[in-house]
Amino acid sequence: MSRHRAYASCLIVGAAALVLSSVASRAEDDAYLKEAKDYIAKVTAPGAPWTGPTTGPKAQGKKLIVYVSADQRNGGAQGVGDGAQEAAKVMGWDFRILDGQGSVQLRTSALDQAIALKPDGIILGTVDAAEQAPAVERAVKQGIKVVGWHAGAAPGPMTNPPVFTNITTDPHEVAKAAGLYAVVDSNGTAGVILFTDSIYAIATAKTNAEAAAIKGCKGCSVLAVEDTPIGDLANRMPQLTTGLLARYGKKWTYSIAVNDLYFDFSAPSLQSAGIAPDIGYPRQISAGDGSVPAFQRIRQKQYQIATVAEPLHLHGWQCIDELNRAFAGQPPSGFVAPPHLFIAANLNRDGGPDNLYDPENGYKEQYRKIWGK
Repeated sequence: MSRHRAYASCLIVGAAALVLSSVASRAEDDAYLKEAKDYIAKVTAPGAPWTGPTTGPKAQGKKLIVYVSADQRNGGAQGVGDGAQEAAKVMGWDFRILDGQGSVQLRTSALDQAIALKPDGIILGTVDAAEQAPAVERAVKQGIKVVGWHAGAAPGPMTNPPVFTNITTDPHEVAKAAGLYAVVDSNGTAGVILFTDSIYAIATAKTNAEAAAIKGCKGCSVLAVEDTPIGDLANRMPQLTTGLLARYGKKWTYSIAVNDLYFDFSAPSLQSAGIAPDIGYPRQISAGDGSVPAFQRIRQKQYQIATVAEPLHLHGWQCIDELNRAFAGQPPSGFVAPPHLFIAANLNRDGGPDNLYDPENGYKEQYRKIWGK
């Protein structure tokens, strides 16, 4: 074979290899997109059946419960507190709410006040247990039962500091739902900026899982991760949004935040930039909590297309049930509510008409039956 013929043969083989590689890559992309679409179909389906406990201890005697909220301006913390207060009333227990007002110092002060009341139980309402470890340990040493909501990075019991159980939808699944929705909605081309607050372990866990979901899509990219304190969003988000628009321009097609509160303060900047509220980019997706303003934005097609809402009132009832189990000397229930993604198409189910995720699964009746109430 001549040198020229050999060279041509090599070119043909190389080209064929490139074609095969391209076909394999495209097949891999198609498979990931199909997997994403299947997952989104599952987490947007309404009316999932009750998968929580059906047995447990009857209601224990009169108790005082203090709900320490990280920030009552946060729709998630507020909603869980409302649910817990409703469930405590069913139990015949006394219930108080103390507001940490969005700062470490005021959360510490609220916990100190809670401990001073000598309650039977304390609920940490998105108060990070590690951040407040000395106070949590002091409460437990005094015989106070402590249950958390978003107090750690995962559901279940915590040992350092000791929390009877931490209640949350699995943050990895919540984040996966948010990330994969950007993949599906963009048909595999999303350019994403992630918004988080690293002071919370659960926020970091969500952000890492969101990034993994986006990076699994070869045509998608994570443009930036913006670490912005939730307690100061009103001051920071307007200017940050404007700056990011200037920096990334049309590359920025999706925002994913660890909760809806970020978008309360980004929308005005998007509007000022002349971005259409319904079909413009970036399109905004929240990995929790499903606040009333978020439902309104999605319904009205105003700068938000989705939220992975958590069943806030259900989680409040679960907080009371878990405390009741602790008072009775029984282990936690182990219940982890499945993720549910709200988009415009399914807003009118599972409590959506009231701008709050309240599952159509009869959870209140289930808990009343367990408690003998």
